[in-house]
Amino acid sequence: MDNSKIVIETHELTRRFGDFIAVNAISFDVKAGEIFGFLGANGAGKTTAMRILCGLLLPSSGKATVAGYDVYTQSEQIKRQIGYMSQKFSLYDNLTVRENINFFGGIYGIPKRELQQKTAELLERLQFEAEADKLVRSLPLGWKQKISFSTAILHSPQIVFLDEPTGGVDPITRRQFWDMIYEAAANGITIFVTTHYMDEAEYCDRVSIMVDGAIAALDTPQKLKQQFGVEDMDGVFLQLARGAKRSGD
Repeated sequence: MDNSKIVIETHELTRRFGDFIAVNAISFDVKAGEIFGFLGANGAGKTTAMRILCGLLLPSSGKATVAGYDVYTQSEQIKRQIGYMSQKFSLYDNLTVRENINFFGGIYGIPKRELQQKTAELLERLQFEAEADKLVRSLPLGWKQKISFSTAILHSPQIVFLDEPTGGVDPITRRQFWDMIYEAAANGITIFVTTHYMDEAEYCDRVSIMVDGAIAALDTPQKLKQQFGVEDMDGVFLQLARGAKRSGD
């Protein structure tokens, strides 16, 4: 893993919807293998920015590359280099665990024989062999979460985007999920994660906090706490969010 390699780079990235500026000239970069926290209250613009970086939405102005590909002209190439997991866990409730894995593996273009091997390895690693042929709707939320993350990185993407991935689960399950994130990062996958849980911000290598479409702070959690003179990331977030003027992302 090359920690000096930049896999996400933005410069003055902006997105307007009519007169409304959802993302206002943001600039940052993310290194290979980094766990990058992308935080902000509802309405801050983080979801819009993430959609641009995933190749789902064109910017109005500015520049951005993801895995070396331009967001304006190479969105399909970007999609092949990334994984994505949303708060909804991105699974089909009416399919079994095995069927979900096979479905997403097919979308990612994994050859059939390789996919069979990856499926077996995944089920063994998660200790889900006994649940492989159960419908996803019958599984606990924490199990769905682990399967969803595992399918999002099944094709060994350069970057995985996690949009509020731990919403609605208990603290122990959240901690277990972050163990999976650490493992993926150790294997060279860059993690780009949004979260409302400020304790999770402490787990990130660096954190960006958006307010009203702009980046209000960006540094390591330790340096941000020192900068704002607080003991935890809740304190940092509260100081920044206090001046926010809008809501609804």
